[in-house]
Amino acid sequence: MILVTGATGNVGRHVLAQLRAMGVADVPALVRPGSTAFRPDGVEVATGSLEDPDALAASLTEVQAVFLVWPFLTTDGASAALEAIGRHGGRLVYLSSVGAGGPEERVDPIFKLHADMERLIEESGLPRTVLRSDTIASNTLAWAEQVRTSGVVRGPLTAPTAVIDPRDIAAVAARALTDDSHVDATHLLTGPEVISRPEQVRAIGAAVGRELRFEEVPVPAARRRMLADGRPPALVDALLSAAETRSASTLVTSTVADLTGELPRTFQQWARDHREAFR
Repeated sequence: MILVTGATGNVGRHVLAQLRAMGVADVPALVRPGSTAFRPDGVEVATGSLEDPDALAASLTEVQAVFLVWPFLTTDGASAALEAIGRHGGRLVYLSSVGAGGPEERVDPIFKLHADMERLIEESGLPRTVLRSDTIASNTLAWAEQVRTSGVVRGPLTAPTAVIDPRDIAAVAARALTDDSHVDATHLLTGPEVISRPEQVRAIGAAVGRELRFEEVPVPAARRRMLADGRPPALVDALLSAAETRSASTLVTSTVADLTGELPRTFQQWARDHREAFR
């Protein structure tokens, strides 16, 4: 039995689908008590929360592996959650970031969070696999309203990265969850090419048949707008850190192809497959 956290999210739902396609019969999804979030048809639900170690432990009965997405901005409570997984859940596959372990983790809140989580997981002694992912293509769904209403995506300009399709992350995760040979491995996952935000916007435009453009917004102005919209300051800092601290990346790995036998999808393919979200 494999427990999937973040099962209603952009990566977790694909992990569920991949495992079911591989014939894994018991794949419960961890869902908060009283949650009305989308649940894929036919998926067993395990009620619990990463914030409640006792409830989490109850959901881990007979579980041999856990796919972990840590959805919080700090590691508060992570040690207790990892202890519960260690007592009941066997090995762990953790979705991390390519920035963990690098020099920018000292100044980038997201990279630092993932690095801190990796250290806690290592200290826990759990058999583990770490998936360090580059920028995830589905993050651009946050642009959908701007695309639909104005055709202009406004935001800070971040350094280009090798954006990866969440389905490709899930394909690697499914193998790591079902194959002991991945224990203690750290996999760097990227898409097939480095692509900038303006290029991503143009790719979405090509997918929906409209001319779209990206308009850079200075970070201070973006911060003022996000705070005025009521977003917590810690979240604003985390979201804007990429524009303020991350340097240009040339990292492109062959890991997805090496582990799955399939080339990673391009961002253009992701945009075509999700065009309805932007119409």
